[in-house]
Amino acid sequence: MKVMIRKTATGHSAYVAKKDLEEPIVEMENPALWGGKVTLANGWKLELPVMAADTPLPITVEARKL
Repeated sequence: MKVMIRKTATGHSAYVAKKDLEEPIVEMENPALWGGKVTLANGWKLELPVMAADTPLPITVEARKL
């Protein structure tokens, strides 16, 4: 699914347009965000693609819901 990741004042958030859902990212498997699993505040777990740590945000990526 397409997910937009952006930086907020309190961390990162994920927006899923098809579900009209925006939730903060509360847990990251990798400190660099990319190439691991993240947990959203609503409990969803997403696997993000491998990207460079300095990838500019906001960015839309293809993530997999676990």
